[in-house]
Amino acid sequence: MAVIVTVEIPGGTREVYERTTERITGADWWPAKGFLAHAAGPDGTGGWRVIDFWESEADFMAFVEKATPIFQEEGTPQIMPRVEEAVNVIVK
Repeated sequence: MAVIVTVEIPGGTREVYERTTERITGADWWPAKGFLAHAAGPDGTGGWRVIDFWESEADFMAFVEKATPIFQEEGTPQIMPRVEEAVNVIVK
């Protein structure tokens, strides 16, 4: 079952997001198994929002395990994402 993963990062910045994303997408394990789509931007309250689509929650959790060292090194706070069932995912 596909899932929608929403991560709200209070105080998150574009600069930290871009550095982190560059490192993740440059990793030898990227693209991670089950990754479908990604979007991110300011949340309107001074933080940052990330929305991902994954083939399964297990695939997302395997990605988190690989990406956690990068998140930690870039100073991204440990955040509990919201994971919800996706009824449909359409990608171009």
